[in-house]
Amino acid sequence: MKIVYFTHSLASCWNHGNAHFLRGVLRELQALGHEVDVWEPADSWSLANLLRDHGEAGLAPFRTAYPELTSRTYGPGDDLGGLCDGTDLVIVHEWNDPALVAAAGLLRRRGGRFTLLFHDTHHRAVSDPDAIRTFDLSGYDGVLAFGEALAEVYRRWGWGRRVHVWHEAADIRLFHPPVEEGARAGLVWIGNWGDGERTAELDAFLLKPAVAAGLPLDVYGVRYPDEAVERLARAGARYRGWLANARAPEIYACHLMTVHVPRRFYVERLPGIPTIRVFEALACGIPLVSAPWEDSEGLFSPGEDFLVAADGAAMTRHLRDLGEDPALRASLVAAGLAAIRSRHTCAHRAGELLAVYRELAGSPADHSLEVAP
Repeated sequence: MKIVYFTHSLASCWNHGNAHFLRGVLRELQALGHEVDVWEPADSWSLANLLRDHGEAGLAPFRTAYPELTSRTYGPGDDLGGLCDGTDLVIVHEWNDPALVAAAGLLRRRGGRFTLLFHDTHHRAVSDPDAIRTFDLSGYDGVLAFGEALAEVYRRWGWGRRVHVWHEAADIRLFHPPVEEGARAGLVWIGNWGDGERTAELDAFLLKPAVAAGLPLDVYGVRYPDEAVERLARAGARYRGWLANARAPEIYACHLMTVHVPRRFYVERLPGIPTIRVFEALACGIPLVSAPWEDSEGLFSPGEDFLVAADGAAMTRHLRDLGEDPALRASLVAAGLAAIRSRHTCAHRAGELLAVYRELAGSPADHSLEVAP
C-alpha cells in the first residue's frame, strides 16, 4: 500500500520531537513492504534553525542513521492532488500550515480515494486550543492522538470513535544498548529548555539533585536562553548544546543514569502521555528517574521500569542509590528494556496504524457532518 505523510520536517529534529517517532515508524512501514512518501514545507522553522546553527553537517547524523528515508518539499503552488495521487493513506501532522490541512480535507471531501488522518502529538489542544481550532478537519476520516487524555479532548469536540490513540514509541533499530559496554559516568539530561514550561521543575528535579548527589551532569538541547545557560553553569552542569537525535544512543551509553522532567502540561492537563525521551532512554538500557507524572494508561510499571521521585529530596536519594548500587541499575535496565521490546517499539506502532487504516477503510466515509475542533 502507498502512504503519504505530511510532516513539519523529517530531516530536522531541531526542537521537533515528532521527527524521532516518524523516522522510526516510517522505516518499519517500509520494512513491511509499504511505499512511503514524505512531504515537508520548504520553509520549515526546524530545518531553518538547524541549518543556521550547524549547516549541512547538522543533517549528517540523520542521513547516516536513516539512509532509506528521504523527504521532498512542497510549496503553496504545488498540486496537492498530484502529491496524493494513487495513495491509500494520507496522514497530516498538526505542525503543518492550516491551509495545507484544509486543502487535504477538501481533496478528500471531493472524492479523494484515500483514508485521511490528522496526527496530533502536542499539548496545543489544551495549552492553545485556538491554534488547533484554526484547522478545518471536516474532511478527515479520523484523528491519531498520542495519548488517551488528548484523544478525550477530540471526543469532546465531536470525533467520537473516529479518534484513535497512537502512542509514540522507540525505534529499537537505532535505540538499543551498546553492543559492547564501555565506561559510564555521571548523569545526562537530553531536552529542550522551552518557554518556561518547566523551569522550576528542572531546578528542583535535575540541577539541585545532581549537585546534592555529587554527580557530574551533562545537558543537551536547544532554546536555552542566556539565563538558562548561566543557571546550568552555577549548578556545575556542562551545557553541550544541540544533539542530533540519532546520536542520543551513544550519549546515553556514556552515562550511568538519566532523568525525565515532563513539561507542566503533560503533568496537569494531559496525564498519561510520556514524551518520546522516556521510550528512547529505556530502549537504550540506561536507568531512568522521573519527576512525577501519572501513568494513567498503564504503559509502564513505575518503580520497576524506572524510578519516580515525588520531590527533589527523593530525586537526590534515587540518584545516589543508582550511583552506588549496580544491582539496582541492572534491574531497572532489564525491566525497562522488556517493557519497550514487548509493547513500545515503532514496529508495534506500525502494526497499530495499519489496524486503524483497515478499520476506517472498511467503513464508508461520512463527511456529511462538519466536524472540527
